[in-house]
Amino acid sequence: MYKIVVPGDFLSTDIRRAGEGTYVENGKVYALRYGILDDKDEIRVVPLSGRYIPKRGDVVIGRVEDIMYPYWVFDIASPYKGLLHVSEFPAKVEYGTMDRFLRIDDLAIVKVVNVDPMMRVELKLVEEFRPPLHGGRLIEVPHTKIPRIIGRNGSMIKILKEEGRCFIFVAKNGRIWIRGNERNVDLVAEIIMKIAEKAHTSGLTDRVTQYLRAARGGKNVVRNKAH
Repeated sequence: MYKIVVPGDFLSTDIRRAGEGTYVENGKVYALRYGILDDKDEIRVVPLSGRYIPKRGDVVIGRVEDIMYPYWVFDIASPYKGLLHVSEFPAKVEYGTMDRFLRIDDLAIVKVVNVDPMMRVELKLVEEFRPPLHGGRLIEVPHTKIPRIIGRNGSMIKILKEEGRCFIFVAKNGRIWIRGNERNVDLVAEIIMKIAEKAHTSGLTDRVTQYLRAARGGKNVVRNKAH
């Protein structure tokens, strides 16, 4: 079970295990910040601020972190792990064969189907994207920047796809998968990072459009079949 702590909460008397996000006073370990207590090895507090918290219905990009039958355990860029049951895979997966289908570090587009009170996150595969993802590039931005990258009524992402000549999948957890010609992917990835950095500025959509069109005019962008 995950435990939320606030600054000043008593954590332990074992000062040898005091780690990130804690402080020691009078031979005791206390929380230095608001976050989730992790005391498996050293005692540390993982900050919640700015971290993606999964919600039912979210579509995210996960990375396989562990395999424990009958689950693939996914890093979903969150303090919480996602669990994909073998029954969700579109093939019969028997004991001892899970790594034939999804291996450690493989990427998959998955949907959060349930988050219980213990923050157990259950996942299912998004059918149109057969895992693992391949032939593309994964980039990450703060999940709070995703609405700006998509834009009002999808305006920004439409420009990025059309002018950048790439397939782009934007996930709720701040992960973005780009597939296309390598030069196009380089350009689109660079611009997405700039959008995340300048998300608070006005006129950003127009500036991005002009930059992409100038780059295409300079033959930096190559038309391809990604869609």
